[in-house]
Amino acid sequence: MESVKMNSNKEGARIGFYVCHCGHNIASVVDCKAVAEYVSKLPGVVVSRDYKYMCSDPGQELIMNDIKEQKLNRIVVASCSPLLHEHTFRNATEKGGLNPYLCQMVNIREHDSWVHSDRAAATLKAKEMARAAIQRVTHHHKLETKKVPIRPSVLVVGGGIAGIHAALTLANAGKQVYLVEREPTIGGHMAKFDKTFPTLDCAACILTPKMSEVGSHPNIKLMTYSEVVKVDGYVGNYTITVKHKPRYIIEEACVGCTECINACIYTTAKFPDEFNEGLGKRKPIYMPFPQATPQIVVIDPQTCIQIKTGKCKKTCLEACLDRKAIDFNQKERFSEIQVGAIVIATGFKTFDAHRIPQYGYGKYPNVFTALEIERMVNASGPTGGHVVMRDGSEPKSIGIVHCVGSRDKKTNHYCSRVCCMYSLKLAHLLKEHSGAEIYNFYIDMRTPGKSYEEFYDKLLNEGVNFIRGRVGEVTDWAFIPEEEGKLIIRVEDTLAGYVRRIPVDMVVLSTGLEHQPDADAVRRMFNMSCGSEGFFLERHPKLAPVNTFTDGILLAGCCQGPKDIPDTVAQAGAAAAEALVLIDKGYIEQEPNTAFVREEDCSGCKSCIPLCPYSAISFDEQKKKANINEALCKGCGTCVASCPSGSIVQNLFEDEEIFSEIEGLLLDNINEKFAQGKTTQEVLAK
Repeated sequence: MESVKMNSNKEGARIGFYVCHCGHNIASVVDCKAVAEYVSKLPGVVVSRDYKYMCSDPGQELIMNDIKEQKLNRIVVASCSPLLHEHTFRNATEKGGLNPYLCQMVNIREHDSWVHSDRAAATLKAKEMARAAIQRVTHHHKLETKKVPIRPSVLVVGGGIAGIHAALTLANAGKQVYLVEREPTIGGHMAKFDKTFPTLDCAACILTPKMSEVGSHPNIKLMTYSEVVKVDGYVGNYTITVKHKPRYIIEEACVGCTECINACIYTTAKFPDEFNEGLGKRKPIYMPFPQATPQIVVIDPQTCIQIKTGKCKKTCLEACLDRKAIDFNQKERFSEIQVGAIVIATGFKTFDAHRIPQYGYGKYPNVFTALEIERMVNASGPTGGHVVMRDGSEPKSIGIVHCVGSRDKKTNHYCSRVCCMYSLKLAHLLKEHSGAEIYNFYIDMRTPGKSYEEFYDKLLNEGVNFIRGRVGEVTDWAFIPEEEGKLIIRVEDTLAGYVRRIPVDMVVLSTGLEHQPDADAVRRMFNMSCGSEGFFLERHPKLAPVNTFTDGILLAGCCQGPKDIPDTVAQAGAAAAEALVLIDKGYIEQEPNTAFVREEDCSGCKSCIPLCPYSAISFDEQKKKANINEALCKGCGTCVASCPSGSIVQNLFEDEEIFSEIEGLLLDNINEKFAQGKTTQEVLAK
């Protein structure tokens, strides 16, 4: 009768094995003492213990003391997920005097006790998993973490309140910050708001001082009307290519006097004003709004006669003879910057209300979006703060429809978080500005923030009508004389228990928040991931909410998910703090489980290069061999698995380690076959 023996004790391995009860998480299903006793008889095992909580200080001290007293040179811990405590046990191994990568974990909680109810079978499985790890760990090598230096500068992408706060936090800490914003001015959506909930602070009063501080801060290089188009490098050493769109204005020469705007041959503004959501007009040469930062005008090439036809009288040039700041020949240009970390704060876009045609947006002139109303009630807005309909008359009744584009499987199933509160705010402002009768149509009222419920109570006392139910449609179908010239909101009042028709003069749609249209292109450029809703995905929703899976790239604000201003500012501060941790340390330690190329076996076929998701593989044209940048490699193993010549190897996942682990799992099954009288050929055939 033949039999198979375990691998010989490589290099005189002296292995310490420790099985954790994890309270009752493991011990209630797995017989931990039996596992420890079984492993104690395996070749090379010097110490085999079971303990209630191996991750505790006493549990770690067991490992450290045994390494010193028993001269151990390999450690195996059977406990919970390596994701949770691999770092813990590697630290304990290192404190005991061993290289931390001579430690191997066995996950007998998630992979065993939590998925089985048969105690005997679960115990047998734990023994087999432990045996496989004992086989594997004898082949581990001493590895060292790599230290990569970090450039002491940060790129912030996006100039809304998230980008502004992150940039100022970093700049005030003495770091060089590059703030890139695609619009002609920073400020984002918050610059368009009239007041902020729940305190009704003037949005401009709290935002514009921070905008001005960004514009004048010596540690912030502000790049507006610009976009990031290429990202090269790795954490600590990113090279960013920025495209600067032509303003047709020499930024260094412009002082924001606006004389050119006044001198433009268009005596009146006639083109839709983007900042005022199309409710107002602007000229081809314009400043987005009076408090814009930087205070530099911009020329729209789509509407400027000189740029389009070259046949303008160029009165703007005459008005700027002293400064000579206008340059109609400007072209887009590119620049490169080097940074150590990147904060993504690209914000959100509001839901397009045209996508719900039954609400009449774009069909009925007096159906507005919430952002349009924000500009209308603003004193510096297109109507000077007066609430008026398209024909200039004042509304006597207004309906506010909640959850437009949110909590709906046909559009977005998630809650946009801010809609209830800003709807309440607009109800207050509309009543204050117009004295109209206000109706709020809501599915559920969600006011979870500090002082939010109190703000809701305030609105109840102000006489605002609240009707619980999803609006079915908005029409102008008049059934009775009183409805003539009105917009009819049809809704099921779920509290009253019947369908109602409510005529109003104006309808406001509380549109939800969505990811930016180019979010997919941005995530590819920065090597990030997106969730199912399209927002950028954080590394861990609780423990790493601002980190991404790419080291050195951090998230802030609504690009990560819908949130209000306080949460946005808090997350921006957290992202800045994470960037400071990286920069102030001066280097980043990278795990050594990276891949490398055995040049003598590499055929130079290049098949691995396009497969690498981290762009870590390049081709050496002189040697005709592939080369892996260890600073970029994340140890995913894609290249290792795909290399046709087998020339790419990954630390901690070398062939002898994997095969010996598999052998350890199958060992008893193979010997059982031999015991049944099977020949070697029959066993191998199976």
